[in-house]
Amino acid sequence: MNKLGILLVLSLLILGGCNSRPERLGAPIEGYNYTSAAINRFSVNGDGGSNVGPYSGGGQTCCASLPIKWQSGLTVIVEWEKDPNVGAYRYWSEPMFSDAWRKRMAAHKAKYTSHRTVVEVAPYEALGVVTVHFLPCNQVKVAAGTTRPRLQNHPYKYPLRMEEPSQC
Repeated sequence: MNKLGILLVLSLLILGGCNSRPERLGAPIEGYNYTSAAINRFSVNGDGGSNVGPYSGGGQTCCASLPIKWQSGLTVIVEWEKDPNVGAYRYWSEPMFSDAWRKRMAAHKAKYTSHRTVVEVAPYEALGVVTVHFLPCNQVKVAAGTTRPRLQNHPYKYPLRMEEPSQC
């Protein structure tokens, strides 16, 4: 092959690479907690996730890698840590950060629970913010479209203060 032929092949390879589009992108992650427990931290496929107080949500972290176009059977792994007795330390008599307080905090943290589940992602037209919804009984729902919670076209419409059953 002559030099011109080699240059032509290299040019086509380079130009072909410019036309390719990524199949996956990183999308910001938001958590919404519909329970009285605190979500100390969470992740989607090992990425993102900050804390989410009881009956609250929002605040983005970066990023979950998902397909640009939704695919049937698309799932993610959601992991989270839950504090069932939020803010208990506010009522402790020990001075904050004293040895006695630290000992009591260690006993408090021992009651945190860790969870992991595989969740199907709701269908989306275009990839947007990944919203993770923490529901009573350790149920989780995930959406990833361009809509936001509390908007009409969001797939999940839960009241922020959900009724928690006495038994799950």
